[in-house]
Amino acid sequence: MWLAAGALVGALGALLWAGRPHEALASSDRYEDYILATGAVATIQNIPTDGVWMLDYRAGKLLGTVIDRNQGKILGWAEVDLVSEFGLPPRKDVHFMMTTGMVAQGQAALYVAETTSGKFGVYTMGMRPDGRPGVMIRRQDLVLFRQPANGGN
Repeated sequence: MWLAAGALVGALGALLWAGRPHEALASSDRYEDYILATGAVATIQNIPTDGVWMLDYRAGKLLGTVIDRNQGKILGWAEVDLVSEFGLPPRKDVHFMMTTGMVAQGQAALYVAETTSGKFGVYTMGMRPDGRPGVMIRRQDLVLFRQPANGGN
């Protein structure tokens, strides 16, 4: 009887532990005109590796790269022009926020909000489909989360 009770308690404990949500491993930081964030990127070999996202306010660019796990080197930078992507007037005072989240096992998405335009974009990063070295950034969606401030874009 004690053996059956112990097995039941052990099975319940295992179910509770396995059913817990798993945290996404990512981090971010900001300094002056730059925001940096990390998140998992699935490579061709389906081995997740660290993806690095950098938003450059001055240039209005979103940059992304991954680290080659074998060589420990950056595979080159992909970029997206956020000024044209978000339809922002040149030299406008913009306010970006970004963070990563998990959309699939081993694949993070980057969420970018621009508060003056009210636009919200979702991006993922992966290996280039043409087989050349490096990564590409793919926009998954771009929507309004609210109407633009002061009638702007």
